[in-house]
Amino acid sequence: MGMTMTQKILAYHAGLDNVSEGDLIEAGLDMVLGNDVTAPPAIDILNNMGGKVFDKDKVILVPDHFTPNKDIRSAELSKCMRCFAADNYIKHYYELGDEGHGIEHVIIPDNGLVFPGDAIIGADSHTCTYGAVGAFATGVGSTDLACAMASGKTWFKVPEAVKVVLKGKKNEYVTGKDIILHLIGLIGVDGALYRSIEFTGDGVHDLSMDDRLTICNMAIEAGGKNGIFPVDEVTLAYMDKVNPIRFTSGGYKAFVPDDDAVYSSTVEIDLSEVPLTVALPHLPSNTKRAEDVRDMKIDQVVIGSCTNGRISDIRMAASILKDRKVAHSVRCIIIPGSRKVYRTALEEGLISIFEKAGCVISTPTCGPCLGAHMGVLAGGERCVSTTNRNFVGRMGAKDSEVILSGVPVAASSAILGRVGTPKEVL
Repeated sequence: MGMTMTQKILAYHAGLDNVSEGDLIEAGLDMVLGNDVTAPPAIDILNNMGGKVFDKDKVILVPDHFTPNKDIRSAELSKCMRCFAADNYIKHYYELGDEGHGIEHVIIPDNGLVFPGDAIIGADSHTCTYGAVGAFATGVGSTDLACAMASGKTWFKVPEAVKVVLKGKKNEYVTGKDIILHLIGLIGVDGALYRSIEFTGDGVHDLSMDDRLTICNMAIEAGGKNGIFPVDEVTLAYMDKVNPIRFTSGGYKAFVPDDDAVYSSTVEIDLSEVPLTVALPHLPSNTKRAEDVRDMKIDQVVIGSCTNGRISDIRMAASILKDRKVAHSVRCIIIPGSRKVYRTALEEGLISIFEKAGCVISTPTCGPCLGAHMGVLAGGERCVSTTNRNFVGRMGAKDSEVILSGVPVAASSAILGRVGTPKEVL
């Protein structure tokens, strides 16, 4: 029986010739990741075990959820990480203000830390982002993170897979966010429960790396164990850009599925038929065409996060907001995903565009996405957000509402004061 991309990567890292869905295996890891929510408990566990990290160059620590620290408790969490990183000589510790700092799932690929064929775990559910480069990446809990930091290994139940065949080319202003929301709307939030979502088809070549990162980021919102794209010329060009030394040395391995690989289901999507899509409260699967819900008034717009805080997102937002004003009744918060993205936006004049439009520009943070700070909603308020979840109370009060969208819809909505599309403002 053939293997999928994910199964081949897991077999390789477990030192096995073949694995099948349902197998329990122990696999070596290329990188392990923790943030300021999940790493401190893992550090406590590791310290109680009297252990040290297995490799100081393969542990990544990024305080990004409650930073800049919003209170004493969040400051203590960051201090815990900072001290641990110093004591263990952690190479990849990214503190606020450091070169390379930002939101973890933006900086890790952009800093060239993940490559095709890698196996990565992170104590954050959106670790599945890195499947965009042809790696196996998935989220775990803090206890599993502690054990992995000590041993460099962890256990997996080999997942079965859903094949998603992408065809054709997307329409203007349609992005990876619309595609993944469309998919989740088709299969539901449990449609890929503990399955690998494996993308294929000629439509893959129409997707930028940023599209792919966004799509894989939200594989978890369909219940997926991971999302993964095949390695192609787009992948290789990106790898050469972010880490030319490793790329040139050939320190990676691209896996392709066998012709007889078994999939639990197959979904076909014609990209030309994917509309500008939003997910209404309170599930990512509650999807509608953006143009069909234009009567929904809003109080806030958030553009950023690990899903849509990359420079292409910031440029898109600026292209729509340029020479226009945010509606008087709306707060619009722009969150570049990393220091590098912020600097580029500043150098290109994008920050000035946002300021003139009436936006608030934030330092990189996860803050409003999880209702922590820098954009928390009051009771009864509604936000259009480029983040990845819209559960009850996700961004603040239990009776607040979050509408998920791509950047074009979010920026247009900020101008209109309601859910809207670019064709209404451009």
